[in-house]
Amino acid sequence: MSASGTLYVISAPSGAGKSSLIKAYLKQDIAKAAVSVSHTTRAPRPGEVDGEHYHFVDRETFEKMISENAFFEWAEVFGNYYGTSKAAIEQTLAQGFDVFLDIDWQGARQVKQLKSDAKTIFIAPPSQAALLTRLLHRRQDSEEVINQRMAEAQNEISHYDEFEYIIVNDEFELALAELTAILQANRLTQAKQAKKYQALFDELLAKA
Repeated sequence: MSASGTLYVISAPSGAGKSSLIKAYLKQDIAKAAVSVSHTTRAPRPGEVDGEHYHFVDRETFEKMISENAFFEWAEVFGNYYGTSKAAIEQTLAQGFDVFLDIDWQGARQVKQLKSDAKTIFIAPPSQAALLTRLLHRRQDSEEVINQRMAEAQNEISHYDEFEYIIVNDEFELALAELTAILQANRLTQAKQAKKYQALFDELLAKA
């Protein structure tokens, strides 16, 4: 009997590298995980595909889904809505996959209130200078937006103490190893192993 997956909430200021870490983790052979595809009202960026990176919808559609209580969590960030479908999350977890939620601290609070067994991870940059450099190298945002993101970064980082795990993404390979260790350790808990190997323990404890 396979154990259900674990929901991981990963938060970080924009540019800290959380998306790159998740992507690198999913490429590993040991990965049995998936990324939740959120709904958003923001416009697609170059190269983004509807249904793969996000479900792109208009504000009217998103607000209708809010009224129908269709989201596991949702928030408004930089003037756009972001939300995660309840049904999609539960279905993926039931199949034994861990699920990553790449959301901000507000969304993390909502998730923990609704699903107390979710694990929360905060990704921090090694310095403000490094964060600014990463944002500039992406070449996706205007100077005004970058300044806004830098200002928002301190607000995001101020909530680091609400998370169960913290990874400082200075050396990428080390940060990836730390993320891997968190997920692997959680898969070896008594509750998950006992469910996965129930037949084995029944046999080991059977009287001769």
